[in-house]
Amino acid sequence: MTTSDSAAETPPTLMSTRAIVVAVVAATIISLSMGLRQSLSLFLPPMEADLGVSASAFGFAIALQSLVWGISQPFIGILGDRFGARPVLVGCAIIYAAGLLLMATASPTAALDLGAGVLVGLGVSGTSFGVLLGTVSRIAPPQWRSQIVGLVSAGGSLGTLALAPFGQILISGHGWRAALIAFAIVALLTGVISFAIGRDRDAPSVSAAQPDFGSLRTTLSSAAHHRGFIVMTVAFFACGFQLLFIATHLPQFLQLCGIAPAVSASALGLIGLGNAIGSYIGGLLGARFSQKRLLALVYLLRTLTIVVYLALPISDVATLVFGFVMGLLWFSVTPLVSGLIGRMFGLQHFNTLFGFTFLSHQLGSFAGAWLGGMSFDFTGSYTVAWSAVVIVGLGAAVLQWLGDDSPAPVTAMPATRVAASA
Repeated sequence: MTTSDSAAETPPTLMSTRAIVVAVVAATIISLSMGLRQSLSLFLPPMEADLGVSASAFGFAIALQSLVWGISQPFIGILGDRFGARPVLVGCAIIYAAGLLLMATASPTAALDLGAGVLVGLGVSGTSFGVLLGTVSRIAPPQWRSQIVGLVSAGGSLGTLALAPFGQILISGHGWRAALIAFAIVALLTGVISFAIGRDRDAPSVSAAQPDFGSLRTTLSSAAHHRGFIVMTVAFFACGFQLLFIATHLPQFLQLCGIAPAVSASALGLIGLGNAIGSYIGGLLGARFSQKRLLALVYLLRTLTIVVYLALPISDVATLVFGFVMGLLWFSVTPLVSGLIGRMFGLQHFNTLFGFTFLSHQLGSFAGAWLGGMSFDFTGSYTVAWSAVVIVGLGAAVLQWLGDDSPAPVTAMPATRVAASA
């Protein structure tokens, strides 16, 4: 991918202004969407006390959410590639809010499985990375693409820093139902903000000079036979397995260890702060060094952090440090995975390819959230689950290190398309 041709095709001032607007809007939407989702684990203790919801039932709902998110992501990606980000964002914001309202008002089964599971899963799928990173990547100058994606991911991480403590304050002061209604209002706000992103056809494209990797069917076939893409996708399973287990069960685990709920909320908030820093650093490093090796290193460091935390006495300070360090290694994978997809297959079908990769991530999330709850219900502790988290993480690090990041074969650009892009 060269930078000079694409930069020459679009006026620098227009490119810079439009890229900044899209990046800020995308970061804000991702921030709110992910902040809401990553704060849902705060509702397990009060729902358990009021409704008798078990850890496994809550874990299954969050696991179902991840599965729905993952299964729907390729289709949401296709819609985003075809119609642009804005209509997808608006529709999914409404679905997101409906899921949170259902959690607040319905019976436990409907609230969890349909509300937190299906509807919130669909909502997050359309208001998070899968659609917005494609829009940002297409409009960003190639020489700054990794850094801008890192910045968007970084800005998108700050929502947890604010929404986790905010949610805990609402739960403590007004009850968990009122907190969920407030969360639903925030979800609707993402749809309102999305109007500022404009229409994709209004944005100057920097991808006209990108290599043509063929039709969607050809690109998917190429991806299915690309060893590096397959390895990256399989390793991404471990990423989801580790992260959603922690996001779902950390408050319950800390409660068993005698840690106050406020510390749990603060730890989740520090994960958000660490996410912001780690995402930006990941974008900077990804522009200079091997993205596949960096990704493998992230998986390894994340797993070692978990081992050290569990080996030490569980305390308030250790938990807060653990949350911040895990945050540094949490969203830092996003610019690296995005960069690898762009390197291997370009940007024409980015949203769709990211969707299939993310499906693997969400299958891992499903397993991590659900099996974490199952292990607790059957054994009374999270020891088995933590052991699985470590083993899976080490396996992902080895796989990713051995992966291949070479570009897929390029299809010759048809004459009609050359004329259209001229």
